[in-house]
Amino acid sequence: MGDIVFNVAKGKVNEYHDRVNANDPANSALIIVLLKVTESDALLKDYDTLALLLAGSNTEADFTSYARKTITDATISDSVVDDGADVRDADIPDQTWTAAGGASNNSLVKLLICYDPDTTGGTDSTVIPLTAHDFVITTNGGDITAQVAAAGYFRAS
Repeated sequence: MGDIVFNVAKGKVNEYHDRVNANDPANSALIIVLLKVTESDALLKDYDTLALLLAGSNTEADFTSYARKTITDATISDSVVDDGADVRDADIPDQTWTAAGGASNNSLVKLLICYDPDTTGGTDSTVIPLTAHDFVITTNGGDITAQVAAAGYFRAS
């Protein structure tokens, strides 16, 4: 297992990222979802929406204090073009879940970064999974932090 880009998002991750930063459309956001059960990466990357992914053999986290994270234009900037390295990187801030677990714990396996075109009226059937990252940790009531790599969560090269 490792980090993957969903087939539906290949060639589009930076575009979706930059659209959120530009607030275009209004109320668009990146959504962070944690999974406690997941299929193989080979099967996972074929899902086109979050609803289809969760209807498969994948289970979203449900530990005490769990909630999806929403990243808006207020907390990110455009993806960065690096002509010297011939890459374009998309980055988000590290994400922390406070008092994760305790009464109810999960053994987590994946962190998903998804694009939601309308956080006010959309549903999981309109949320597009962009990337999935190994996130192997067991909650115990303490804080957990998803530390994003210095180059970001996605690199186009």
